[in-house]
Amino acid sequence: MRVLDRLEEGIISFLMGAATLTIFAAVLHRQAAGLRIPGLQERLLALDFSWAQELCIFMFVWMCKFGAAYGVRTGIHVGVDVLVNRLPPRWRRQALTIALAGGVLFTGLIGALGLSFVWRGGLHYALASALAIDTDGLAAGPTTPDLEWPTWVVYSAVPLGSFLMCFRFLQVAWKFARSGELPKHDHAHVEGLE
Repeated sequence: MRVLDRLEEGIISFLMGAATLTIFAAVLHRQAAGLRIPGLQERLLALDFSWAQELCIFMFVWMCKFGAAYGVRTGIHVGVDVLVNRLPPRWRRQALTIALAGGVLFTGLIGALGLSFVWRGGLHYALASALAIDTDGLAAGPTTPDLEWPTWVVYSAVPLGSFLMCFRFLQVAWKFARSGELPKHDHAHVEGLE
């Protein structure tokens, strides 16, 4: 599980850093291209940064899906538990069990529907092509407007992130069933600092 935890954190960190650098470069380019410096302005205007916004949107979507799974695992995922915390212990345990089961069911369903959408959106064509299987009658699927990437690649965030979140709900539910504990996030603790 440690490998999956680190991979999840690494993906989120990479996407956050890459999106920040991409936005910074696009804003810097836009501002510098407005300067009336002969030679430099023409070169900067020749550079095409129209793809930067689309790429950042895609990175933020992936970040949100994997961030939600991270939130479930660490106990920082948004939850409305004011009423649940006021219940007697026996009812509280049952309410939390139902809530965790609902999380598993919902994220599993979204993952399955997302996978179906991605499959029909071109993943089946890409796999058939990669395996040298006849692709007659299969649609390649649409591409994104600026980057011209297959949309199934971008939309893969939905099934991957949802199934990971479903797995995290299952982990939390298993731990809760065995020990009665839920993950708690300590806002004062910074990992790596003792």
